[in-house]
Amino acid sequence: MPSPRIAAASDAAMAWLRDVAWPFWLARGIDRATAGEPIGFHEHLSLDDHGCAAAFRRLRVVTRQTYVFSEALAAGMAEAEAAVTLGLHYLRTHAFDRAGGYHWRFDLAGCVIDPRRDLYDHAFVLLALATAARVRPSPELRAEALALDAYLQDVFRHPAGGYGESLPPSLPRRQNPHMHLLEACLAASEAFGDAPFLDRADDIVDLFLTRMLQPAEGALPEFFDDDLVPHREEGAFLVEPGHHCEWVWLLDWHERRRRIAGRAPHPAAADAIRVLNRFTDRYALHPKTKAVMDVLRSDGRVVSAGQRLWPQTERLKSEILRPDAEEARIVEAYAVLDSYIAPAPAGLWLEQRLPEGGFMRDPAPASSLYHLTSAITLAARRFGRVPN
Repeated sequence: MPSPRIAAASDAAMAWLRDVAWPFWLARGIDRATAGEPIGFHEHLSLDDHGCAAAFRRLRVVTRQTYVFSEALAAGMAEAEAAVTLGLHYLRTHAFDRAGGYHWRFDLAGCVIDPRRDLYDHAFVLLALATAARVRPSPELRAEALALDAYLQDVFRHPAGGYGESLPPSLPRRQNPHMHLLEACLAASEAFGDAPFLDRADDIVDLFLTRMLQPAEGALPEFFDDDLVPHREEGAFLVEPGHHCEWVWLLDWHERRRRIAGRAPHPAAADAIRVLNRFTDRYALHPKTKAVMDVLRSDGRVVSAGQRLWPQTERLKSEILRPDAEEARIVEAYAVLDSYIAPAPAGLWLEQRLPEGGFMRDPAPASSLYHLTSAITLAARRFGRVPN
């Protein structure tokens, strides 16, 4: 059972998500044609008039919003089913290419304006399919997920290990798409059965532990060359500590999936979690706001002391899941997250905190609702505040 302080913080966050944010984005975050029919998801919403100025749609937002409203449906918000249907329809009608893969960017009418294939966004296609299948099981979703997996193995596998960035190929290579593909494979293993998705997750975790995480610095580089050698300047590499927090969550999830499947724990996973937490504890928190800063160097020097919203959601996950979890740190993580939500109009948030602690007033990106949904629902389930 969580402490009363943690339970109260979890309940308040879940109430905001369920009763305020999800209904608001369902009402205002869907672009509707003149006749009122939904045609897609807005890229962002202004804090002032709740409008969207974007002249395009991204595959990333389509997939993330499909995930968000699948979670809302799972939490009992029946009206979210129409948004799940919209997301899946958009993927099948506009984004999918019968020659293989999914296009990257579209105009407001749904026509492709950039056909590149992006690994990061394909990971979110798989996550959307898997999360939708939890609330609307269907053979079609499973077939689409398996076809996507086959496409990734055939087209994106890289000879130096892991997966390539995109088609056409691009550099630098990044840990970030691999991280989200791990997330998607774990979700797919739960939704569709472990084969082949848990095997893919095992491969990504092994790559992370043996090639990506750098034991000498105790940190994770963001960027690599074609052979997965980290980019360094003056001996150091760039670190986004929010991704340290995300990997703590994913390594914990992977170990739980392995136990359920009867597989032995990965011998290096527990040490990796400690390494990731140690770096974050030592360097990542802004001394004034206690929020996770955006970019550091692997020697701990600050590159960008700004503090976007998304690292705060990932910190909440890592504080809850770390082996030495403490009530005070969890409550602080909730309080920091609330400091981005409470000053904003209902259903929205402040996306970017400046180094001195004030906030920018940029529109709220739809893509960040994925981070908020993931963190708040994970915490609520972990603490038994909502059913699993």
